[in-house]
Amino acid sequence: MNKRPEQNEYAKYYAGYISMIPEGDIEQLLKQQVKDTLHLLNDLSEAEGEFRYAPGKWSIKEVIGHVVDTERIMAYRLLSIARGDAAQLPGYDENAYVAQANFNQEKMEDLLQNLFVVREGTLLLLKSLKEKDWQRWGTANELGVTVRAIACIIAGHELHHRKILKERYMGAKEFSAG
Repeated sequence: MNKRPEQNEYAKYYAGYISMIPEGDIEQLLKQQVKDTLHLLNDLSEAEGEFRYAPGKWSIKEVIGHVVDTERIMAYRLLSIARGDAAQLPGYDENAYVAQANFNQEKMEDLLQNLFVVREGTLLLLKSLKEKDWQRWGTANELGVTVRAIACIIAGHELHHRKILKERYMGAKEFSAG
């Protein structure tokens, strides 16, 4: 898939994510961006993984876990819609998911492996799609969305959080990587 979705293919909430991704092959972008994210985070210590740039904000580990959870949910939505399922797919509360997950008790290595494996699954799913599947419409969180929009949302969501990790976490004067 080489064409960014039209604005009517997704909820306005996702416009920021979709605007972050460049034109081009979404599968190649997803493949490269997970490498970039893993490279950014691979050498962080366990203590650095638990860093929060402000009280009440998620830790780096929780951000990673959130990105993984969201990709799983979005990939399920993508699969359901691509297969022609007409069911309305539910929304989810990202804060409740993070609160229940205990990501800070997980090892950084395991969280990053999870990110890699989930992305590999997403890539294999996208590779299996036929051209007509990319254009299918479905309903998620009571809003219409296409398969190609969901693929772009996955990419933009990761880019959004990588930017936050770089700027607000790793860019904080209290953060000491290395």
